[in-house]
This record gives sequence, C-alpha cells and structure tokens, in this order.
Amino acid sequence: MDRETLNKIKEELLKRKANIEKELESFAAKTDAEKNEYVSRFPEYGNESDENAQEVNQYTTNLEAERILENSLKDINASLKKIDKGEYGICKYCGKEIEVKRLLIRPDSSACVSCKRKLQNQK
Repeated sequence: MDRETLNKIKEELLKRKANIEKELESFAAKTDAEKNEYVSRFPEYGNESDENAQEVNQYTTNLEAERILENSLKDINASLKKIDKGEYGICKYCGKEIEVKRLLIRPDSSACVSCKRKLQNQK
C-alpha cells in the first residue's frame, strides 16, 4: 500500500476515534485512559415513576451503546498500532493483504473479504 493511501486511512481512523470518544463522553465517564474503558452514567430525570422508567430505559440503551462504541474504539486503536508497527492491512486469518478498497471503506478491518465471508457463513 502506498504511503499516501496509508496516511489517508490513518487520518480517517483518527477522525473516527475522536468522534467515538466524544460520543462516549456524552453519556459515560472514562475509567481507564490507557485501555479506553468507560462506564455509563445513570441519567437523572426526576423522582416520578415515569421519569424513573425513562432513566432505566435510557441507562439500558447507554450500556449497549457503550459496549458497541468501546469495541469500535478497540478495533480503531488496534489498527492505528498496526500502522505504526508497519503491520497494517494484513488479514489476521490467512495472512494475505486486505484489499485497499476494503480498507478505504472500513479502515478498522482486520480480515480480508474472503475470510470474513467464511466466518459469517459459519455462524
């Protein structure tokens, strides 16, 4: 992969990372800066029963969003580390290069299209 494409991908990963961290910080507190771990804050809407129900509903939604965003952040950070080590763009299953087209669309991909299809068909 040429240096220009790699820089473009790195820039996109950093942009996505910043957006995810901003979104997480809107409803969760960072508990471990090194591991990028967060814990959702319980919302406070009031003391009425309908407000309490809203709080529980929102908190449940936030927990799932936190899980998804943390996983995305983990994938992005892994990709950034691979770029820095010169190991980016290699499928973790077959060891072949991941298609540049795929990496431009999904820069945190760790599997080539062929291996990803095989994995999805096994489920």
